[in-house]
Amino acid sequence: MADTTPDHPDETSRPPRRFRTSRGRRVGDAIISVFIRAGLVPGSYLLTTRGRKTGRPRTNPVTVVEHAGKRWLVAPYGVVSWVHNVRADGRVTLSRRFGRRSYTVREATAQEAGPVLKLYVAVATPTRPYFRATKDSPVEAFVAEAGHHPVFELVPTS
Repeated sequence: MADTTPDHPDETSRPPRRFRTSRGRRVGDAIISVFIRAGLVPGSYLLTTRGRKTGRPRTNPVTVVEHAGKRWLVAPYGVVSWVHNVRADGRVTLSRRFGRRSYTVREATAQEAGPVLKLYVAVATPTRPYFRATKDSPVEAFVAEAGHHPVFELVPTS
């Protein structure tokens, strides 16, 4: 019988943590948002989307990664509210310090998302428990997870 032990046992032996919103999470997001707004958190921005039901602006802290000459927005906690808003509207605004820039978005394929997710896990360490793959896993493990962590290419608007 063939050996079915994975090369990276953590990829299948531990389930990823599930995202749950809580008062503590909201307080933490509010605190980190102050630091992002001041430009003190490298690679992090405030993402503003339009609420798909209310049409009101919704803002969340996010980490943007650059890969293959493009900028990518990653949903490390899965399909959360801002992901639904992005899919519904197709436009976002990123801001920090005194800068604000608008983008249209294109959702990445699993093959495109794999390398971006691997890079994301390397730089956004607090989100690692939400991934089955580890920072040392091959890109293929992240391609397999792409359906659980949407990735969007940020295309600057003129």
